[in-house]
Amino acid sequence: MSARDGYRQYVTIDTRWMDNDVYGHVNNVVYYSFFDTAVNRWLIEQGVLEPATSPVIGLVVETGCRFAKSLSFPDRVEAGLRVAKIGTSSVRYEVGLFRAGDPEPAAEGHFVHVYVDRETRRPTPVPADMRKVLEGLLV
Repeated sequence: MSARDGYRQYVTIDTRWMDNDVYGHVNNVVYYSFFDTAVNRWLIEQGVLEPATSPVIGLVVETGCRFAKSLSFPDRVEAGLRVAKIGTSSVRYEVGLFRAGDPEPAAEGHFVHVYVDRETRRPTPVPADMRKVLEGLLV
């Protein structure tokens, strides 16, 4: 597992009451939602993604997660972001989920976006403005 300084940027996500399962912790599927939320929020905030209108969109083609600790409501999650690889039409994002103030991640995961034309759904090169922003997360 990576320490906090292994990530380039952070996005804060609040857990919700409904995220807890019957065992009293955030359900595993919610961790994947946190990954998606952190990456897309960051892209939107950087001005390189408008989900409803961008001509190029990212489709998730691969995901994975390693769990280390439980999160539970009302934890505040600090999602660390980094990019492991930028290809012609794909990006591998890596995300560490940290309970606020905790030096060790509760989970680490990755997903790969393949960027496609919104209309045809055919792969297309990562747009230049997005590539520039993503290079700032590259490790």
